[in-house]
Amino acid sequence: MIGEGGRQSAANGPRVLMYSHDTMGLGHLRRCRTIAHWLVEQNKDLSVLILSGSPIIGSFDFRARVDFVRVPGVIKLRNGEYSTLNLGIDFEQTLSMRASIIKHTADIFDPDVFIVDKEPLGLRGEVTETLEMLKARGCRLVLGLRDVMDSPTLLAPEWQRKGVMPALRRLYDDIWVYGLPQICDPLDQIALPKLVRDKVTYTGYLHRSVSETAPATRPPVITNDPFLLVTPGGGGDGEEMVEWVLRAYETDPLLPYPALFVLGPFMQPERQAQFSERAKRLKRVEIITFDPNMESLESRAAGIVAMGGYNTFCEILSLDKRAIIVPRTEPRLEQYIRASRAEQVGLVRMLENDGKLDPQVMAAALRQMPRQRHPSEVVVPGLLQGLENVNRLIQPCLQRRRSTSQTDTVRQQA
Repeated sequence: MIGEGGRQSAANGPRVLMYSHDTMGLGHLRRCRTIAHWLVEQNKDLSVLILSGSPIIGSFDFRARVDFVRVPGVIKLRNGEYSTLNLGIDFEQTLSMRASIIKHTADIFDPDVFIVDKEPLGLRGEVTETLEMLKARGCRLVLGLRDVMDSPTLLAPEWQRKGVMPALRRLYDDIWVYGLPQICDPLDQIALPKLVRDKVTYTGYLHRSVSETAPATRPPVITNDPFLLVTPGGGGDGEEMVEWVLRAYETDPLLPYPALFVLGPFMQPERQAQFSERAKRLKRVEIITFDPNMESLESRAAGIVAMGGYNTFCEILSLDKRAIIVPRTEPRLEQYIRASRAEQVGLVRMLENDGKLDPQVMAAALRQMPRQRHPSEVVVPGLLQGLENVNRLIQPCLQRRRSTSQTDTVRQQA
């Protein structure tokens, strides 16, 4: 269905279509939404449409001239296979429906720019036909990559198996990496042909800000005091991190800050219930499931404990928060690579999960947190210039429709 994000639109203005496959988690959707909101803020004649498989995309607010189309959801199983999320139909049928919706939406919307997030051909190749169609029309095709994809030893064979390189050579015009190579380079040690390497631009990280109109969640325990925010992102794989921090508070009630845990909408309901029940016995711990305005909570926090996904990392940098990162290492090394590189630079502290979840280890790190450096104390040129650079890069792509619209206006006035 089409969401009700923005009702105002410049009918003849330029258009950007964004694709986010979104099996589970919030990372891809939140990155696309951040870029979309910035682009319409900077370009008053621009409309942006987001194609997403996220089951909770309707929980987010969208600015005027930003809207979304939700394709049927799928979920990635522990064995690596995919299954339909809600519909009682075969996965291949679901995939066919998704591909059809994507192509027909692109056909009618007729974008000037098509930005594909992370998956060059989409989930199981579902955007391939759309890429071919839009390429023939002269639409600018952009692949947007986060700063870390996975270990190069794993990413290279994955791309080979999916047939990514021919698409990068033949279809895509640009590859935007939302990061800096001196911190993380997702294409490091990947054998890219010069033709493909020349398409790559490192934009810097995507700056985040707090919405002035977004309502702020104010749990009772933290209305007045500085507090620690604990967030595993979407929560689908963050149970151990939450367990580790909660154990620290159960062991040491005098830790520097009261804690607010935001468990994430994808954490198993039974685990949410267990954590919430334990929190009720602690005077300085509050637990909520989800808040669509995480930036508001993060801006008020004295410090953050997180798993280190891309969006949370950008928010830690943008809001200048002391942070402890507890990265996952399966099924991808993405978070570990990002956190370890950021710790080397001095932007965050990293704690490796050794499986023991020793509360004393976590408590010691939390007691040390008030003495950590803020990210702003580390000078990294261009660190948070991603949104400005994306807007700069996209301008030539938007001129075609603007020029056509101006020509039509002149003809009508003649």
